[in-house]
Amino acid sequence: MKRTPTLTVEKAMWDQGHDVVVGMDEVGRGAWAGPLMVGAAVLPKGRRVYGVRDSKMLRESERERLFGRVAGWCAAWAVGAASQEECDEVGMAEAQRRAARRALDALAVTPDQVLVDGNWDFVGRGCTTRIVKGDAKCLSIATASILAKVTRDRLMRGESDQYPGYEFDSNKGYPCPRHKMALHAYGPSAIHRRTWVFMEHLVWGIAGARAAPRPWAEAEGDPDQGVLFGLGS
Repeated sequence: MKRTPTLTVEKAMWDQGHDVVVGMDEVGRGAWAGPLMVGAAVLPKGRRVYGVRDSKMLRESERERLFGRVAGWCAAWAVGAASQEECDEVGMAEAQRRAARRALDALAVTPDQVLVDGNWDFVGRGCTTRIVKGDAKCLSIATASILAKVTRDRLMRGESDQYPGYEFDSNKGYPCPRHKMALHAYGPSAIHRRTWVFMEHLVWGIAGARAAPRPWAEAEGDPDQGVLFGLGS
């Protein structure tokens, strides 16, 4: 049985006078290719959308059907991205921090409290509450997970046309046997992360050819400049 996330945490914070409560979740951390993304969602106090779950508990078709309803329901939402180049160059922890910062900066509201999934504060603004399995328990985090997941999945399906051999339309850049076979056959594409341990075992080597800048890559020398994939208010 799928657990239904609730507004228990958000309501407690609203009662304490925190009007802007942001739920955040990341997607793409474990992928071999494509960007890491962090979703941010601010829920309204008086309305509810039914069917929201942790994005991992929903089928792709269910997430797609929910996306428009969820985006329209939110008081504000955004998805921040860190490119595969950033994941390689600064590491996954810093890439996640950058994606989270970009999502929060795009909300056009100032958070009073931020709820994050897991036991690591990747926001670091002094107003974070960590919730283990928060995407299954907390409605705003579950909402953020759907927004981020659908945004990233759509991007990776588009990349499948550019790189058809890797089947990004089905694996979305995540590890699977057919993705592994494609890497052995073709080597890494321009959107693959080259510093994963798995790359050490490819005949192509970790270094490979450096990827050309992609649309979501930040401007060279400006770590605060990033493109956001989703934005609503």
